[in-house]
Amino acid sequence: MRTAIAEGGAASAWADERPGAHVARFAGSLVWGHTEAGHGCPLSMTYAVVPALRHQPDLAATYEPLLTSRVYDPGLRVPTTKRGLLAGMGMTEKQGGSDVRTNSTVATPTLEDGVYTLRGHKWFTSAPMCDVFLVLAQAPGGLSCFLVPRILPDGTRNTFRIQRLKDKLGNRSNASSEPEFDGTLAWRVGEEGRGVKTIIEMVNCTRLDCVGGSAALMRKALVEAGHHAKHRSAFGALLIDQPLMRNVLADLAVESEAATTLGLRLAGAADRAIRGDEEERAFRRIATAIGKYWVTKRAPAFAAEALECLGGNGYVEDSGMPRLYREAPLNSVWEGSGNVNALDVLRALGREAGTADALLVELGRARGADHRLDAAVDRLASELGDLEQVELRARRLVELMALTLQGSLLVRHAPPEVADAFCATRLGGDGGYAFGTLPGGTDVGAILERALPEGA
Repeated sequence: MRTAIAEGGAASAWADERPGAHVARFAGSLVWGHTEAGHGCPLSMTYAVVPALRHQPDLAATYEPLLTSRVYDPGLRVPTTKRGLLAGMGMTEKQGGSDVRTNSTVATPTLEDGVYTLRGHKWFTSAPMCDVFLVLAQAPGGLSCFLVPRILPDGTRNTFRIQRLKDKLGNRSNASSEPEFDGTLAWRVGEEGRGVKTIIEMVNCTRLDCVGGSAALMRKALVEAGHHAKHRSAFGALLIDQPLMRNVLADLAVESEAATTLGLRLAGAADRAIRGDEEERAFRRIATAIGKYWVTKRAPAFAAEALECLGGNGYVEDSGMPRLYREAPLNSVWEGSGNVNALDVLRALGREAGTADALLVELGRARGADHRLDAAVDRLASELGDLEQVELRARRLVELMALTLQGSLLVRHAPPEVADAFCATRLGGDGGYAFGTLPGGTDVGAILERALPEGA
């Protein structure tokens, strides 16, 4: 935590006025994300809380300098006396999950303007050791957003009763909890009744980090599989020299690069949108949900294939691969599971002008570079023109959006052998349903030379 925060992995990008600050943070997270998955959660939430908090300027003026600090200052103390703060969030409840409008936590106004007391239960509140939390609760004017500090200004503990910690599939280093609020003091963020609107910027930021976390996990799994293949002999030769293993590793490498490239493009869109670019804002709105859906969906299958490259050794805890495999589903569940994100893409198309055009403009930048990509983009445009039973087809539609977007980025920014392999298999139909089905003629050697440490 100390290293990650000092290197800008939390919220310091918001205090950096240089263009590209949010891309630099994302790139650093891709590299640092290889180390340990659990601590990424409080880093991400601390990053994401800033734009939501700005809906309440007086609170932002107090807390933002501490949230954007590069100092890790653990311990429960009055937030304004610390050198740096961490933030968490509590949105979901047991009766509704992602359907936060069914939240039953009640916010009652006090005599002090903007201050409320909360009563209720939250089902999945990660990082309960954080200093402040954004939570949703039902105020008299409707569902609203609130800032809840663990320690109150007078130095006493706010009521934040942790009922239990979750027994999770993946990481244990980051606690996820069920807190109970009972007379808990909270400060309103934004207008009453506008809680979802207020907190949506936080969701956009954490969804971006879900893409980054999955891309980092893919890269870690690929490197582990490649290292094993370079040093393991079977049937008279090193695995790395055997054609079928090379096909598997190269296919994984293509997938990893596609995920990384898309994540960096999304970070660039976020950076430019934050700085006022309306076209990038529209693109960011739809593309972040697309990327969140697809990249996080690919991670579990990717981790399983990489684990298999190690054979039985990969199934043993000592290899580290089971840890990656258990972690792989997390980002697909967090901040809205697959259906929630697919439907959010439809919501963006239907309610926010310019999102479809922004996506098609981005795809059009690669027009003519690859006939398979052109055909897929034409197919997507046709699908967008026929929205009959669109909710039933949401996953199919968003998948095509993701693949054409990744293909567009790779033909513009990746080496030809990587882009060609991606377009042939993901868009051109010349591939199978499992990794390791790249067609004959693929320049596997060039792909592996680029992807693996010290080459192939």
